[in-house]
Amino acid sequence: MKLSIIACSSIALLSGCASTRHQSDDVAGAKSQRVETCKATNEQEIAALFDRWNHSLATGDPHQVVANNYADHSILLPTLSNKPRLTPLEKEDYFHHFLENSPKGKIDLRFIDIGCNTALDAGLYTFDFAKTGKSASGRYSYTYDWDGRNWLITSHHSSLMPEKAAAAPTKKKYWRRRH
Repeated sequence: MKLSIIACSSIALLSGCASTRHQSDDVAGAKSQRVETCKATNEQEIAALFDRWNHSLATGDPHQVVANNYADHSILLPTLSNKPRLTPLEKEDYFHHFLENSPKGKIDLRFIDIGCNTALDAGLYTFDFAKTGKSASGRYSYTYDWDGRNWLITSHHSSLMPEKAAAAPTKKKYWRRRH
């Protein structure tokens, strides 16, 4: 009799431990599940991010360009360099040289795609360089992520147009919103 009481008590105790463990796993699992709230935005807000970047170029300060626009974990694939720039210092090095000719960009054609806390702005742009009087047309894409406070660039690709254009492209804007 004593043996069966001990056996039943042991089973009950182990069952209690097992169910407590299972419950704590459920609670821990619920805590580890991430609920994401999407930042409400629109095409105009995303388009204004290029203006923010362009205004930071006008400061002539490579640190401001990078610190105010790029996420810490981001990539810059620049127009005038073959080297991908991954770190803030590598990006600043690129902008140190790029800013020497006082660039000012303008959008010629734009496509914006908005998702949950991410956005894409891609198209064609032209840079005028005040110091040299030259201009360069290129293709661009910026991918932005919302970090809870700001939209920051996570990927920036820019390349010169591969063919000489017969005429400047007409200014067009295309918008698409994902739900």
